[in-house]
Amino acid sequence: MKVTHFIVISIILFSGATLSGCAQIAPWERGNLAKSHMALDPNPLQSSIRGHIYGSREAAASINSAGGGGGCGCF
Repeated sequence: MKVTHFIVISIILFSGATLSGCAQIAPWERGNLAKSHMALDPNPLQSSIRGHIYGSREAAASINSAGGGGGCGCF
């Protein structure tokens, strides 16, 4: 009895969580969602530069390099 009760409650919660993520966006509202501060990384160029500097200073391989870096290791 408890196991089936748990399964039913789990299914209801899971379906409620997945169905609540669907939303209709009007065409005139899409401009608000496309703004740069709504992005996951609002400053991709700055993040790339900081990652390059961090990798160089740490003397470690980063995403943008094929091998190890060269630096003093002081960051």
